[in-house]
Amino acid sequence: MQLRTTLRNGRIVPCEPGNSLPMDVRTLSDSQMRALGMEYVAYIKEVVVDGEEAFAIHAADGTPMALTPDRDMAITAVLEHEMVPALVH
Repeated sequence: MQLRTTLRNGRIVPCEPGNSLPMDVRTLSDSQMRALGMEYVAYIKEVVVDGEEAFAIHAADGTPMALTPDRDMAITAVLEHEMVPALVH
């Protein structure tokens, strides 16, 4: 099954092609879940690199995209690339 994503009230929701109703995310396969939001969502996680605090930016599938020295810079970078930042704890 292919998925498409759409923004609804500022949130990304999965939809089946040709259907505007959101899908129940509990029914998604692992591969669909990894692909969900790939083009739109970037995850930001606090990490320690060489003893220094930094913030890693990852694509929805976990692919590393960037490393920044502070959270605000990470959020700004994600927004500048027209993506939605999601903070991970």
